[in-house]
Amino acid sequence: MRSRGSAVLIKNQSVALVKRVYSNHTYYVFPGGGVEKGETLEEATIREALEELNVDIRIERLLITIFYHGTQYFFLASILEGDIAIGKGNEYRDKERKRGTYEPMWIPLNQLPSIDVRPKEVRHYIKQIWRSFI
Repeated sequence: MRSRGSAVLIKNQSVALVKRVYSNHTYYVFPGGGVEKGETLEEATIREALEELNVDIRIERLLITIFYHGTQYFFLASILEGDIAIGKGNEYRDKERKRGTYEPMWIPLNQLPSIDVRPKEVRHYIKQIWRSFI
């Protein structure tokens, strides 16, 4: 599996997540995806945020690295321009993929413990440090 970069965007005590409904399961993921040839982890994360959330972001720092379906790098980031909305990535445009639905949304930080966020290690990490974002 290739490395993945994901953005952790926190604003007004909420975190940007992508709600996934697939095979009758509902869960949430951080916006992100695989690193393409010639990209850095940071560049991939910025590209994926634009594709999935329709926002331009700036990487602040690496928060955590998780081994979950390959190595995933989660970066604290901030929005430079735009409001989260359905993006222009293949997951939104290619209806033949049959990989379920994707819906970007803001989730209040205090609701993280009650929803299925994947990977769960990142949810636990964010939960531990979220008070610093108040």
